[in-house]
Amino acid sequence: METRHSYRVVAWWTSGKTGLAKTDTAPNAIHFTAPPEFGGMEGRWTPESLLLCSIAGCYTTTFRAIAEYSKFEYSDLEVAVEGTIQKVESGYAFTEIAIRPSLSMHDEQEQARGLRLLHKAKSLCLVTRAISVPQAFEPHIQVAHAVGAI
Repeated sequence: METRHSYRVVAWWTSGKTGLAKTDTAPNAIHFTAPPEFGGMEGRWTPESLLLCSIAGCYTTTFRAIAEYSKFEYSDLEVAVEGTIQKVESGYAFTEIAIRPSLSMHDEQEQARGLRLLHKAKSLCLVTRAISVPQAFEPHIQVAHAVGAI
């Protein structure tokens, strides 16, 4: 496996209150705008939401890779990511990002291992490692009992 990888996104402002972003790795462009509270349009992705999406997507793919490598079985992983933006001395900035993975699994005996893997995914996720904003990490695990089980 190569030790260096490059990624490229091109964004341009088309007109009015919307822009487009495109990458060579995906067939469709993304329409984006500023958040409505900053004069943008409703119903479009914003750079702020795309950043949070990047964190959630990176975390889930990192966890999947670690779980697969560790032969860890789970039934579902949902990751909610919330960001807080506040006015600071130099303008607006993200002041906190909360990452809340919720892992569903069937084997109650594997909960501690699942929690370790959730933490490991957080420490290895490339996107969260690239962000200097304080990040709260609040993992949750639930054991799903099979239907008809006692």
